[in-house]
Amino acid sequence: MKAIPFPQQLRHLSWRAGFGPTPATAESARNIKQAVKQLFKASEKTEFLQVPMPAPVDGMRAKDLGPEQRRKQLQERRQALMQLNRSWLNQMVTSEAQLREKMTLFWHGHFACRLQAPQLLQLQNNTLRKHALGSFSDLLTAVAKDPAMLQFLNNQQNRKQRPNENFAREVLELFTIGRGNYTEQDIKEAARAFTGWGYNAEGEYVFRERQHDFGPKTFMGQTGNFNGEDILRIILQDPRTANYLTTKLYLFFVSDTPHPQRIKELSSYFYKLNYNIAGLLEQIFTANWFYTPEVMGARIKSPVELLAGLQRMFDVSYSDDRSVLVLQRALGQELFQPPNVSGWAGGQSWIDSSTLAFRLRIGPAVLQDAGIEVALKPNDDQEPAKPIARRADGLRIARAKANISLIEQQMAKVDTSELPEQLSSFLLQVPLQPHTLQILKQGMASSSSKSEQIHYLAQRLLSLPEYQLC
Repeated sequence: MKAIPFPQQLRHLSWRAGFGPTPATAESARNIKQAVKQLFKASEKTEFLQVPMPAPVDGMRAKDLGPEQRRKQLQERRQALMQLNRSWLNQMVTSEAQLREKMTLFWHGHFACRLQAPQLLQLQNNTLRKHALGSFSDLLTAVAKDPAMLQFLNNQQNRKQRPNENFAREVLELFTIGRGNYTEQDIKEAARAFTGWGYNAEGEYVFRERQHDFGPKTFMGQTGNFNGEDILRIILQDPRTANYLTTKLYLFFVSDTPHPQRIKELSSYFYKLNYNIAGLLEQIFTANWFYTPEVMGARIKSPVELLAGLQRMFDVSYSDDRSVLVLQRALGQELFQPPNVSGWAGGQSWIDSSTLAFRLRIGPAVLQDAGIEVALKPNDDQEPAKPIARRADGLRIARAKANISLIEQQMAKVDTSELPEQLSSFLLQVPLQPHTLQILKQGMASSSSKSEQIHYLAQRLLSLPEYQLC
């Protein structure tokens, strides 16, 4: 098997553990272990989102608001959600803590939560990024006490003698041990243990003692006067929880196709590490199999990865804050608005005949400073505070501009005859077929300058299906 060049391995790592390289990315590491060490070092600091939020209406309950106040409140909420979305995407693009941002995105889908409450969503996102690379036990406990999650899964209504099972069910089915590893009775007993968990008007977790069921409970074969923390502890004691989490992380970082033996070994390691997230990721990123042709370039970029990667590589700027939300919505992944409690399915679900055609148009349109026509479903196209351009046929026009000068600087010393190979190696994670390279070389003939040749090649490469892979 032909060895993968080290620069290509680094670009692979930057895509999987972050949102792709930039033209100015310095290759200071001498080997993969050193590169991974630098990756974790850069992500030690937690950068919290700090988007200003609308002030609550002066002590009035929502039902007491008049029509005009309701409209104003709704508009402020939408504006805050839009700014929260853009702020996080910009942080993915600009932050040196690439791995922490990528893990925050993973947990954002794992602990999926859909609300129209920007204050609670920002609080939850900052909780996810704080614990993104630490102990899963700490992260799970923090999410279980998170106001957004308690609201989304109805635990605010979970009271003794009237237990609500929504939160307990999803903790078992989606957040920890996975379907088939518990009984309906386990859900009922866990729901009793979480009675009284809620939050106050300030968005702070509170334990409402009078609403808690202090009676004995039998959960997963153990009996005791369990509370919510006890339930989480018992779940984490089961190695099947480590296996479930490791499988999801493998699918997200490595391949859409599970590898049972690798997952078994990684899961055992994760369990022995007492669920240390960074330790498991380091084991993955330093594994020899992580840098093989079967893994490299074998994942479909999620819409957010695609947009963030474009912005990092080409310094993309949007004409207004709403354009990038329209693109996210059309591509099927809008930050802070997952489709349901299961999050985004990922993998092959990102691509169908319509979304692939749309994906292939985005890159070239950005490089040509052209408007991108977007057709949204009526129920997806909420009226923004400041609408972007809309044609008479209902199409939205998203506008963005790219800066290709840094790519030109990167290719300055490359001979013209080698531009297709060098630029494709720089922008793509999979090698091009010889006939595709030949077509690119023929197309360059009409370009009169090296700058025009680079522009032509970049547009063509971004329009290829291969650019959708990482």
